[in-house]
Amino acid sequence: MGLLRFATAGSVDDGKSTLIGRLLYDTKSIFQDQLDSIEATSIQMGNDYTNLALLTDGLRAEREQGITIDVAYRYFATPKRKFIIADTPGHVQYTRNMVTGSSRADLVLILIDGRHGMTEQTRRHAFLTSLLRIPHVVVCVNKMDLIDYDEQAFEAVKKEFQNFAMKLEIPDLTFIPMSALHGDNVVSRSPNMEWYQGSSLLHHLEQLHTASDRNHIDARFPVQYVIRPQSGEYHDYRGYAGTVVGGVFKVGDEVLILPSGLTSTVASLESFDGPVSEAFGPMAITMRLTGDIDISRGDMICRPNNRPQSSRYVQSMICWMSEKLEFEPGMKLAIKHSTKSSRVIVADLQYRINLETLHREMNPDSLALNEIGRASLQTTEPLFFDEYRRNRNTGSFILIDEATNATVAAGIIVGSGV
Repeated sequence: MGLLRFATAGSVDDGKSTLIGRLLYDTKSIFQDQLDSIEATSIQMGNDYTNLALLTDGLRAEREQGITIDVAYRYFATPKRKFIIADTPGHVQYTRNMVTGSSRADLVLILIDGRHGMTEQTRRHAFLTSLLRIPHVVVCVNKMDLIDYDEQAFEAVKKEFQNFAMKLEIPDLTFIPMSALHGDNVVSRSPNMEWYQGSSLLHHLEQLHTASDRNHIDARFPVQYVIRPQSGEYHDYRGYAGTVVGGVFKVGDEVLILPSGLTSTVASLESFDGPVSEAFGPMAITMRLTGDIDISRGDMICRPNNRPQSSRYVQSMICWMSEKLEFEPGMKLAIKHSTKSSRVIVADLQYRINLETLHREMNPDSLALNEIGRASLQTTEPLFFDEYRRNRNTGSFILIDEATNATVAAGIIVGSGV
């Protein structure tokens, strides 16, 4: 089934870190010394149980406060699949961490405390999940052991979330009742909830089909590096290295190079394991073309009859990440889009999203840390892009403060024009 990337989200203390710890523990993905360490730490903290949340809450501040601050990445595998987990924080002041941690996810686990139902933070994370176009969402109604595994309580939370999700764009929505602390419905089905007829969380993750989520129609190959040996037996070699971010390329295909507009033919495709006859996302390859064409880093290789949009003006949704600066009209920044770097000026700031009410606040003066809004950007050079809803790779970018070289914003492209 390949690799599955998923992120956790939800309100503080809903059990995100405990759930991941339970997954790692029950799939035997931790070493004995790690288990011994968290057992000892649990005793020091006064717990009468092994606090599995300590497996992911690695920062001292996180353990002292009992919260997640940074994004913690964990890796594990079963005989059926490999997984990368991003444990993202729930606090509103760490919204930027949730955005970056979920940006490459195929699926998001949204945890809800079965005793309390949805909170403002739950709604915020569900909105961000929809904004980031993450195709699969699993709502984990946690702490069912504290409400006697009550089916009616689970159904009430499920109905509440479904009513809210009707306002969002979530193509695939699944609900699982569980107790992360005791392992109910996490790795195996729970005998305490015989009324639940669905699969366990791990079984759902193992069986989830994600291949159709990628864009296999629009062929996109941003050139990352030009391989041109200057001496030796390969001195005539010219290859273009990068990652396929959309569509399929085959040997013999006619291709178009942007921005030059020149056309050529794919002579060969080479991967780490050797030559291949076709390449598709997210394969890292070296592409060789017939003819000698001037191509450099940041150029885009596509199909002649299927070009990305090209414009110096883009409409975007911005998540501001800087503590020292504020995002405001007239600001000049560097932009990194795919493999292309350019400079950008903020043409205007149309609205800011109130992350508590999800309402639009029109014509704000600026965006501060962790705030999200819609802005028009003007670049010094044309960008070759697709809208984010069509291709997450060619529809996203970061903004960089040229004075400090710090990444100050993440953005998604929602259209072109001023």
